[in-house]
Amino acid sequence: MTLLLAGGGGILSFNPGFAIWILISMVLFILVMMKYAVPPIMKALNEREAKIKESLESAEKALAKAEEISKDNEKALRDAEAKAQQIRKEALEEAELVRTERINKAKEEAAQIVEQARVSIEQEKKQALNELREEVARLAIKSASIILDEELDNEKNSKLVDSFISDLPKN
Repeated sequence: MTLLLAGGGGILSFNPGFAIWILISMVLFILVMMKYAVPPIMKALNEREAKIKESLESAEKALAKAEEISKDNEKALRDAEAKAQQIRKEALEEAELVRTERINKAKEEAAQIVEQARVSIEQEKKQALNELREEVARLAIKSASIILDEELDNEKNSKLVDSFISDLPKN
């Protein structure tokens, strides 16, 4: 411990010449650093800061654009769903219309077929009645001619039968 207090160059001893050299070398170091090292470092830091700002801005723009695209996609999806529902609705309405038209057409065709059948039956009924009348007329003429044994001629017999038939109710 005596060595430290005796001024023999211990840790706590102060040498003013050495301190001046340290001060001069420190000032020179700072000047050289300020002149040559700090400007490029500051320039690099400023450039780095600008790139970071630019990257942040582009990231924000990209995020905003992505959100806008997402909103546009959602809107397009909603529009597509609405359009699909509209198309389904129109298809159902059109199918219902076609079904109704087909049912009406089938009813009309059925009514026409029934009417044609009724007309055909009516015609066949009239034809059958006419044939029956003719047959009855022939039989009546034949039986009358046999009974009268030619008292009357065929023309008179036909007139007689025709008048008899016209007096019959027409059913």
